[in-house]
Amino acid sequence: MLADALLVGGAYLLGSIPFGYLLPRLVRGEDIRCQGSGNVGASNVWRVYGRSLGLPVALLDVAKGFVPALLGVRFGGDWVGVLAGAAAMIGHARPVFLGFGKGGKMVATAGGVALALAPLAAAVCLALWIVLFGAVRYASLASIVTALALPFACLAFGSSWPVVGFGAAAAVGVIALHRQNVTRLVHGTEPKFSRTAARGVG
Repeated sequence: MLADALLVGGAYLLGSIPFGYLLPRLVRGEDIRCQGSGNVGASNVWRVYGRSLGLPVALLDVAKGFVPALLGVRFGGDWVGVLAGAAAMIGHARPVFLGFGKGGKMVATAGGVALALAPLAAAVCLALWIVLFGAVRYASLASIVTALALPFACLAFGSSWPVVGFGAAAAVGVIALHRQNVTRLVHGTEPKFSRTAARGVG
């Protein structure tokens, strides 16, 4: 039990590492919270600085969900994997290293957790995200629809009930963090994702 608790606590700390803040600060000397949407997630970093920083941040955000969830499953079973993954996602959304302030919207980190808990379901959801994003160019809409699809994909591939429950809870969390995007989508003011960085940075 102690080992499980330490793993979950460590998962929160790992999830709290704000790579979307750290990489632009280290490489560009700028605060991403003052750029673009002000979000520290990979999507805003990519929009502002391009793939040179956006891709590494996205991969790191995926990894900080994948690693603790995988360790939890390997050493404690599905429930520990779910709790560790959830802790990493909470850390990403409310990182202790940013004073529990606003973090990212959990999409990449949730994807990493799903990859560890239900790899086939995660692969289907990734494909869905790519297709939707390519069709509409709204990262927020693609993320919301994909999040809604996750618990059904987990169920379809025979995941355990803790994993299906995780998928449902993750969907609720992702949608809650995108509520402002939903409002903008409804009013037609949500900006489409540009292939070129917002400031011309490759």
